[in-house]
Amino acid sequence: MAEKIHPAGTPAPAKPTFPATKPRPQPRRTHRRSCCCTTCLCLTVTIIVLFLIAAVSGGVTYVIFRPHRPTFSISSLHVTQFNLTSSNKLITRFNLTVLARNPNEKILLYYDPVIISFKSNGVNVGDGNIPAFVSLMKNTTALRTVVSLTGQTVGDDDNGLKLKTEFKNKKSVNLKTQLDTKVKVKIGSLNTKKLPIRVTCDGIRVPVGKTTATKVATAGVKCKVDVRIKIWKWTV
Repeated sequence: MAEKIHPAGTPAPAKPTFPATKPRPQPRRTHRRSCCCTTCLCLTVTIIVLFLIAAVSGGVTYVIFRPHRPTFSISSLHVTQFNLTSSNKLITRFNLTVLARNPNEKILLYYDPVIISFKSNGVNVGDGNIPAFVSLMKNTTALRTVVSLTGQTVGDDDNGLKLKTEFKNKKSVNLKTQLDTKVKVKIGSLNTKKLPIRVTCDGIRVPVGKTTATKVATAGVKCKVDVRIKIWKWTV
């Protein structure tokens, strides 16, 4: 190949030079990962320790105080009036005695006022209430009240028609009792928050068409106590 000859006095073009490439610093990922792992480990250990403390505390509390759920029963029920008029209006009056038992030896139970409702075939047939009370240790408290209803019309929906049919064709109807309240537990010097509870008693057979006091058999009535805990929008 022929060599290029530059005229005299003309300097040859300089070759371009480039700066030396420097190695880029690597991010310190190892240190960051180590910090994250340490934080997660500490958090996990803390949660486990808290769970263990709660479990031990709960176990000690159970061993010392032996907590038991309260029980309820219907001691007596007298029907003073239970009629359905020709215009399908209910007139009812019941004399009710409920026994609230606290089976615990070292726990006091403080109850808010109790709201009572009687239902038959899903239709409300009576309302009442019991004032607030304290259930002492290893004690049974007798709660007396009147449950009544005057002038409520029984509709033509499915439940209303069933109740009308029973009033016409039968001598007695099934009655369901529901008691709603809140209870606070006191263990030594510790007071818990109030918890809503519902007591449901089923198996009551009430004579219809009565205008004089009649005693209803309650020996076979069973009552169930449920703690109603509200989680967001649902109650369980």
